[in-house]
Amino acid sequence: MGATTTLDRVVIRFAGDSGDGMQLVGDRFTELSAAFGNDLATLPNYPAEIRAPAGTLNGVSSFQVHISDHDIVTPGDGPNVLVAMNPAALMANVADLNPGSTIIVNSDAFSERDLEKAHCTTNPLEDGSLDAFTVYQVPMTSITVEATKPLGVKTRDAERSKNFFALGLICWMYTRPVAPVLEWVEKRFANKELVREANLAALKAGRNFGETAELFSPYEVKPASLPSGTYRNVIGNTATALGLVAAAHKAGLPLLYASYPITPASDILHELSKLKHFNVTTMQAEDEIAAAAIAIGGAFAGSLAITGTSGPGLDLKSEAIGLALSLELPLVIVDVQRGGPSTGLPTKTEQADLLLAMYGRHGESPLPIVAARSPSNCFDAAFEACRIALKYRTPVILLTDGYLANGAEPWLLPDPEALADIAVPFATELNHTRPDGSQEYWPYLRDPETLARPWAVPGTPGLQHRIGGIEKQDGSGNISYQPANHEKMVRLRQEKVDRIANDTERVWTDCEGSSTTLVLGWGSTWAAITAGVRRIRIRGLEVHQAHLTHLNPFPADLGELLKQYEHVLIPEMNLGQLSKLIRAEYLVDAISFTQVNGLPFKAADMEQRIMEVLNS
Repeated sequence: MGATTTLDRVVIRFAGDSGDGMQLVGDRFTELSAAFGNDLATLPNYPAEIRAPAGTLNGVSSFQVHISDHDIVTPGDGPNVLVAMNPAALMANVADLNPGSTIIVNSDAFSERDLEKAHCTTNPLEDGSLDAFTVYQVPMTSITVEATKPLGVKTRDAERSKNFFALGLICWMYTRPVAPVLEWVEKRFANKELVREANLAALKAGRNFGETAELFSPYEVKPASLPSGTYRNVIGNTATALGLVAAAHKAGLPLLYASYPITPASDILHELSKLKHFNVTTMQAEDEIAAAAIAIGGAFAGSLAITGTSGPGLDLKSEAIGLALSLELPLVIVDVQRGGPSTGLPTKTEQADLLLAMYGRHGESPLPIVAARSPSNCFDAAFEACRIALKYRTPVILLTDGYLANGAEPWLLPDPEALADIAVPFATELNHTRPDGSQEYWPYLRDPETLARPWAVPGTPGLQHRIGGIEKQDGSGNISYQPANHEKMVRLRQEKVDRIANDTERVWTDCEGSSTTLVLGWGSTWAAITAGVRRIRIRGLEVHQAHLTHLNPFPADLGELLKQYEHVLIPEMNLGQLSKLIRAEYLVDAISFTQVNGLPFKAADMEQRIMEVLNS
């Protein structure tokens, strides 16, 4: 065994059947690396089926983690190391490898039957197709079975622990301490003695194999130099949940979260259900429509009301969102976007709900839209969506996506005291004088600055008022079918949203030097755009970057920013939805760069497209 080699970064991908526990061991390796101090980014990728056919290409599940000793923003374009538990895992992922990459395969899984299920006409371990890579054949299954035999574990059960063998081997290969994993296994499987002992034995066997087999020398990736503070590893859905709770706390309101289970948004409900001690109430409704209606009821009753879903659920919630818009109540709708249309690609990412969020309701029904750009930024985006909803008494759509929801990165914990106070007063007094001098409550009298109507909690003495979806008379809130009143109300609701543009931060920009080209993004494309821009600058070329958090209304300074550039490139994981909005609003000849394959952009593809624009 040679000396330890130091690397500045490495991308590792665990791949196997959807039942092989690749997400679990990938998550454990990520936690180890986060605790060690590396910067990191992850890309889980798994089938839509709960249990896809074992050994088939469609059943492959993978988890990619990029760790480094410096600031990174993407999970990596492709792995430097692929751990493949069977032929299907190898064949589904080998195309992402660059020549010279390392492949570690479970050689026990390359039987004739396994090869046939993966549509392999020859054995790739023998036919020379992998000659461009460094391949290590490790009998993971048989070693795991042998290591667990003294425990009395059945062979079939023992084989299920081979994922921990792979984890132990990779921990040795990259000098990760296994003690935290051993402790985690002890706790996780405390009530399943044989499973616990089998996993512990497999983990130790994998590490011992790496140390004694002398197949390769170990590597190390040193901790990253990051801004000082307290960090934790976080996925986007968890950050969203924590942002909602923080907003409720700073608003001084109980939090109500009502949703129906849907991939990839369900984890928000799971996370919030653990936080009842923070005055959080969670409800799993019977369907998406009911979830939205429950949230509206919560808003009427004085809670910070949230409903979460993905694209198909947002379709179903549209009528209820229109009701909340007519009632002018604060409501946040979290849309964790996924591949569509219809059921589409439930476990794959996409950004194709922007126009749905903008226009997916009947009538003139404008509402604000906020989008997160990274897993940790989901916290800030959730907080901002709540701030706008409360201040302006309006539904707000918060857009994340599957890549952000399941991806992980280190998160510098914010100072709770530094978060904005977003408390809003409830109406407690009569606010309108009748001709006879007596007082009454008018629910649609508006704040002159925000145009928000007062928020009266049911049961407040004297403040009884009518609600419903029929058009209201401005001020009194009485039912009104008058043409002039409807015109006024439609324009007031639009004006209320428009005014938010003057109450948001300026467009986020990274503009070094002078350039004729701007790359404008929104949502999760931030990572690949940032990486691509960095690569262009390393070449000595100049390109500017801007990124939108507020998509409706656009920030007040966006128009002036766009006028400064000859070329505006807009990358999106859709067919150009932001490009359409930018062209319509600012008459800018935006260049659309699109991808809809269920995966995030690669930095190399971004770099290439930016170069094409610079050279045009």
